Amino acid sequence: MASSGFRFVHTADWQIGRQYQRFEPEDAAALFEARFAVVQRIADYAAQHDCDAVLVAGDVFDAQTVSERTVRRLFNAMQGFGGPWVLIPGNHDAALAESVWTRAQQLEVVPSNVHLALAAQPVLLQDLGVAILPAPLTQRRTHHDLTAWFDHAQTPDGYMRVGLAHGSVSGILSGDVDSANPLAPDRAARGRLDYLALGDWHGMRSIDARTWYSGTPETDRFRNNESGHLLDVSISGPDATPQVRAVRVGQYVWDAPQFQLSMPTDAEPVIDYLQTLGPEHVVSLVLSGHLDLATQRRLLDAVAAAQARVRALDVEMDALALQPTDDDIAALQADGYVADVLHTLRGMLASASAQDAAAMAQSNTAEAVVARDALALLAEILQEPQ
Repeated sequence: MASSGFRFVHTADWQIGRQYQRFEPEDAAALFEARFAVVQRIADYAAQHDCDAVLVAGDVFDAQTVSERTVRRLFNAMQGFGGPWVLIPGNHDAALAESVWTRAQQLEVVPSNVHLALAAQPVLLQDLGVAILPAPLTQRRTHHDLTAWFDHAQTPDGYMRVGLAHGSVSGILSGDVDSANPLAPDRAARGRLDYLALGDWHGMRSIDARTWYSGTPETDRFRNNESGHLLDVSISGPDATPQVRAVRVGQYVWDAPQFQLSMPTDAEPVIDYLQTLGPEHVVSLVLSGHLDLATQRRLLDAVAAAQARVRALDVEMDALALQPTDDDIAALQADGYVADVLHTLRGMLASASAQDAAAMAQSNTAEAVVARDALALLAEILQEPQ
C-alpha cells in the first residue's frame, strides 16, 4: 500500500457527443471535436505530472444515444494516461439497464485501467491505499441523496476515502443546474471523506476545503462560472487537507456581452471588443438601442471582420433600430417609383416635425413614427448590394 500520498485529476461533465445546433455546421463540428481533444489533454496532463489517477464525476457522455464511433473515440482519447481512471454515470448517461455503458462493455472497448463505477460500492485502488466511494446515477433524476451511503461505508484501515458524485449541493447552487439530484452540503464531513469530487455544475466551485466541483473542462455555455479547467488534487495522507489547484485545459472561450447604443460614439466599445476576438472565441453578442446609417455600416464591417477570425460569432440585433439622420435621408439615392416613395416619406416626416409641441403630443406623432420607420426600412434596402 502506498504511503506517499495521493495525487489525482478531478474532472467531470465531458458531455462527449454533444451537439451544437445553434451554430453553423462548421462551428458545431469544431466544438464537437473539441470535447475529444480536451480529454486527450487531460490524459496527457495526468501522465506528464505523475498523477496517480483520474476521477471523472459523471456526464462522461452527453446522451445514451451517442454513436458507436463516439464511444470508441472517447476511450481512444483516454489512452495517454495508463494509470487508473474511475468514471461514474451522471444524469445524461445514467447507468440504466441498457445504457451507453452497457454498450461500451458489449463493444469491449473499455481498457483494463478504466473502472466503470456503475454501482454504489467502493472501488479500491490498492496500490495507492485509496478507496473511491462512488454515487452513480441509475436514472436521470433522483429525489434522494445518493451519497448517503458514504457515511456508513466500510473501507480498509489506513485508506484515504474519496467520494465521487454527480448532483446539486442543496441550498448552495442556483436552481438552473442540470439535474435535481440533491447532495448534502456537509457530506464530506459526515462521510469521513478526505475529498469529495463533484460533477453536474459546469463551472468550477469550492463548496468547502474538501468538496469541489471541477466544472466541464471544455466550456459549452455562455456563463461566467470558471469552466474550462481540471483540478489537480493532492492529499498527503488520511485526514490531511487536500491541496487543490485549477489548471486551464479548455480550448475555447465563451462570452456573451451586451451593448446599448444611443449615439455614434457608443459603437466604439463594440468595435474595440470585436477587434480583440480571435480563433479561440465563441461569442453571443447582443446589441440594442438605435444607430444611424454611417454607424451601422462601420459596425457591420467590424462584425464581418470578426466573424472571419473567431470560432463562432452570433449577433443579436433585433432590439437595435436604425434611425437615419437628416443627412442620411438626404443622401439616399433612388429612381422611379422608389424615388417617389422616398419623397413622400420625407414630406411626412417634415410635416410631423413642423407641428407644435401640443399638437405632436395630442397626435402621439403617429405619422412621424410611421415615416421614420419606413425610411429606416427603405434605407436598409437601398444600401444593400444589388
